[in-house]
Amino acid sequence: MSEEKKDSKPKKTVKKTTKAAKVKAPAKSTKKVKIEKEVVEVVETVANEVVENPTEESHINEPTAEEFLKDFDWNLFEEGIETIKDDKLSEFEKLVEENFVDTYNESVIEGTIISLTEREAIIDINAKSEGVISLNEFRYNPDLKVGDKVEVLVDIQEDKTGQLVLSHRKARTIKAWDRVNDAHDQSTVVTGFVKCRTKGGMIVDVFGLEAFLPGSQIDVKPIRDYDQYVNKNMEFKVVKINHEFKNVVVSHKALIEADIELQKKEIIGQLEKGQVLEGTVKNITTYGVFIDLGGVDGLIHITDLSWNRINHPSEILELDQKLNVVILDFDDDKSRIQLGVKQLSAHPWESLDAELKEGDKVKGKVSVLADYGAFVEVVDGVEGLVHVSEMSWSTHLRSAQDFVKVGDEVEAVVLTLDREERKMSLGIKQLSSDPWTDITKKYPVGSKHSGIVRNFTNFGIFVELEEGIDGLVYISDLSWTVKVKHPSELFAAGDKIDVLVLELDSEARKLSLGHKQTMDNPWDVYDKTFAEGTSHNATISDSNDKGATIIFNDDITAFVPNRHLVKEDGNKLKKGDTSDFKVIEYNKDFKRVVMSHTVLFNDQEKKNVKESLKKVNVKDSDKSTLGDLDVLADLKKKMVDDEKKKK
Repeated sequence: MSEEKKDSKPKKTVKKTTKAAKVKAPAKSTKKVKIEKEVVEVVETVANEVVENPTEESHINEPTAEEFLKDFDWNLFEEGIETIKDDKLSEFEKLVEENFVDTYNESVIEGTIISLTEREAIIDINAKSEGVISLNEFRYNPDLKVGDKVEVLVDIQEDKTGQLVLSHRKARTIKAWDRVNDAHDQSTVVTGFVKCRTKGGMIVDVFGLEAFLPGSQIDVKPIRDYDQYVNKNMEFKVVKINHEFKNVVVSHKALIEADIELQKKEIIGQLEKGQVLEGTVKNITTYGVFIDLGGVDGLIHITDLSWNRINHPSEILELDQKLNVVILDFDDDKSRIQLGVKQLSAHPWESLDAELKEGDKVKGKVSVLADYGAFVEVVDGVEGLVHVSEMSWSTHLRSAQDFVKVGDEVEAVVLTLDREERKMSLGIKQLSSDPWTDITKKYPVGSKHSGIVRNFTNFGIFVELEEGIDGLVYISDLSWTVKVKHPSELFAAGDKIDVLVLELDSEARKLSLGHKQTMDNPWDVYDKTFAEGTSHNATISDSNDKGATIIFNDDITAFVPNRHLVKEDGNKLKKGDTSDFKVIEYNKDFKRVVMSHTVLFNDQEKKNVKESLKKVNVKDSDKSTLGDLDVLADLKKKMVDDEKKKK
């Protein structure tokens, strides 16, 4: 019966406390009232226990009614003040400390799981009532059971149903930050769970916090498969904490670097030039390969991988491949180590046929192409250069890609051979005869031929008559009638045209050609048709401030100066007018024809003046009369007026 009273009284006080908390008042006073009420309830509980379980000592020391009234202080009773002994006060404080839990404090509390349901865990935190936590917060711990100690934080003092709600996740986060900070400050090793991949690295669960593990901090060597670490527990070191953004960066590489550094110093101390070591391909670049020598990295340049020419190291090596390398060189502190592979085998030039000499024919495969030529591999590891000028007898140089491509099997002649410098130059055009040897027979001066336009210049075009024979056609020898500013106005590369050999210099290998010479010069016919003094009836095609032009045909375009457009009545001819014109200038070399309309009637006036003067002289050769003088005066006046009109 006493046990039921013990259980029932605290439950009633919980409800009273809850109701008291609902009274509207300032936040601080409400909290104070709640704490005081809880203290009172604890005292009442203790007092009840004392009353219900009296000891013999308390019964013996109990005063009688007379003694109680005699010692009773009515003044203190009226004022509500009662003196408490120090030993009772100490006992009270001890009971409060052991039994009272402040649910308004946001500190982490340790509780015990007393029951598990399908959705929740019931936690005893030694308060008036038990708290509940959703099992979702314990998903990381599938082995959770009754009796386990867990860290919690009071989330809600009382929900709608009056239930105390706790949070394990929040408590775990607070504790996790404390642990992470301690691990960072003390450089201790922590264990984390790799959750998933992310951009640039991995997400790791450390004490319930999500930390970032950069890809470069997973291992000392580059990682190509990140998935192999997912869902695994690993040891880490906290290397960086950003308190503002709540970010944590961890590193697994930092744990093994110390061991590797000791191993690295041991290896470096034993390094010597010419030493052969076994290594593993760590990384491949366009310029070489990085080799892991067991904690020390070295570089094999692409030129030190093979005696043969290669375009990329991946052609002969692959990642994680093991191979023997030789130490070629290193700096003073041995932080940069140069390695080689081809030096482990004999140089291919040493196995080159000793009887091979200049002038011999060799066969090989084109290994590399460049604008200036092609490299031909004669034997394994031995290459010769065929310069582009040695690919064709043509003086018009082109790119090597126009003649060969990589992989082609070609035959060539050894031009130079230097075994000490290990250099060889080859030629392909030497396999055929020089076309310039009998050039005078094939292309004598004055002979007519057909060729292909290969190239343009500002002063002419190059025409290829055959492979190795090119000739130049100057811009002035392209057309009889057209004034050419650039050869591209008439021809395009690849056009086939007729040419005439004008000059030939076999020693200098120069050939001068002409295109217009293959056709008759139409200006030879125009010498008579448009000779100076000839008259033509034509229509003005166009006019401007300087004069007008008359188009007779595709070859002849005559020019009429502005002052020669004046008609007899003083007006000027304009565009579209048809009239008679007289050629006053003809130049076949410069293809120029100048004409005039005005000169036609000016000549007639001169004839009139001459005839008038003759008449006067016939009538009276010895005597001049007044009438004759009048006639002369009229003629002079008319000529002056004509001159004014012309101006």
